[in-house]
Amino acid sequence: MSTLQRFLRYSLAHQRPIKVLLMPGQSPASLNLTVQAIDDEGISYLSARNKKTPRRLSFEDLLSAGYARGDDGSTDRPPKEKKD
Repeated sequence: MSTLQRFLRYSLAHQRPIKVLLMPGQSPASLNLTVQAIDDEGISYLSARNKKTPRRLSFEDLLSAGYARGDDGSTDRPPKEKKD
């Protein structure tokens, strides 16, 4: 399992944001997001700016992932509850 996949699964399992580097065209961009679902073609996520509308991102556009600012990767805390 790649490091990128581990971070995506971490975000999904613990409902914590991660920082991703992506290439949605000609210029790279970074984005803080929380993964909502993973399938064969990509992920559904909520961004830090728009926490209500899920968006879609293909695996082809993802370059790298890491912990968001302030997150040390500790899984001792219980997962955050989803707000409906």
